[in-house]
Amino acid sequence: MNEPALTDKDGNTLTLMDTLEDGTDLVEQAELSIQSKQLYRFLHECLDERELEILSLRYGICGQMPHTQMEVADKLGISRSYVSRLEKKALSRLREQFETAPF
Repeated sequence: MNEPALTDKDGNTLTLMDTLEDGTDLVEQAELSIQSKQLYRFLHECLDERELEILSLRYGICGQMPHTQMEVADKLGISRSYVSRLEKKALSRLREQFETAPF
């Protein structure tokens, strides 16, 4: 990746990495991809169906559009404060999973 591969119009040597560079941090992008996969796995492993539905609706994950707590409450036929409590509990469980997971 860092071996000279081409030269630019001014005769400067370019590496393959120079030609692929688009301003994004590849390491950061890889870490984000790994964390996203972990998140989806944790969503299905440590949350019950209702908690998963609430987080999916609130944050627009699993193919959903993001909604307010009130919209989620109306959709599920429960109070906004109950949505808030369930959301907080589910996020806490996910946070614990991330903190204890290897890598």
